[in-house]
Amino acid sequence: MKTIKLFLLIAALGIFPAAARAEIGEVQEVAPGVYFRQGDLEHKGHCNDGWVIFEDYVVVIDANFPNGAEEVIPEIRRTTSKPIRFVFDTHHHGDHAYGNMIWVLNGAVPVAQENVREEIKRYEPQRWEDAAKEREDVRKLGPQGFKPPTLLFPDRLIFDDGKRRLELLYFGVAHTRGDGFGYLPHEKILFTGDACVNGPHNYMGDGDSESWIKTLEAAEKLDFEIILPGHGALARDGRRVMAGQKQFFIELRKQVKDLLDAKKSLDEIKSMVRLPEAVQNWVGDSLASQIEQVYKEMTGRIPRATAH
Repeated sequence: MKTIKLFLLIAALGIFPAAARAEIGEVQEVAPGVYFRQGDLEHKGHCNDGWVIFEDYVVVIDANFPNGAEEVIPEIRRTTSKPIRFVFDTHHHGDHAYGNMIWVLNGAVPVAQENVREEIKRYEPQRWEDAAKEREDVRKLGPQGFKPPTLLFPDRLIFDDGKRRLELLYFGVAHTRGDGFGYLPHEKILFTGDACVNGPHNYMGDGDSESWIKTLEAAEKLDFEIILPGHGALARDGRRVMAGQKQFFIELRKQVKDLLDAKKSLDEIKSMVRLPEAVQNWVGDSLASQIEQVYKEMTGRIPRATAH
């Protein structure tokens, strides 16, 4: 009896032992017809993937790397026989978009916010060529293997078959200039790409931390409960995770600004920043480079990343 009561208490609090959590690569049905698969970032560089099943077709969230796409397609086939018609690149980075060609060969159209195409023009083909030196899956596709998105939207694109509604939304610069969100209003689910991650996975080199905070504030106005992030585990307490992601940047910017005002050098700032416990989920080995990024933003050593 005590064991049963303990289990019920744990379930009510939403706290489960590690063995009860989904494993990397395991497919989770988050809501009827809405699926999430956490990618193997550590060993394969993969992002997370999601897919939404409509009456006549499937929309995939994030193309992944080529071999990531090849892993996900059989998983989708296990959940439905409906055709995969669209793949939504939440942004232009390779782990979210380099698999586009694999999806195209399987009948899908790559979709993205229109700034994603501009970012591709800015950084490609150099990044593709660099990735090909490190990754066999990119090298196998060859120099012409990267397929940019061809269906573009400015602020909103809606899939709605009368039974299910998926809104692709853009709120501004964050992790990149073209971060898109996938919103399921009826299910209260939000795909966030890398604009909101669940863990120490923030890369800041193509974004702007000040604008990132504003973008998250705009996304917070949506009526959602669950976040399916670009990296890290599914978050059923999505509002807490997004608040923590936002607070990470607020705290980071505040401390760097205070130390700059105190005339501290960059090396001193790196050694003196101490982020509070509330945002430790997002603190990892990249903190020094993130501090440097904010320092450069605040001192004008790099230009503000603005939308095209």
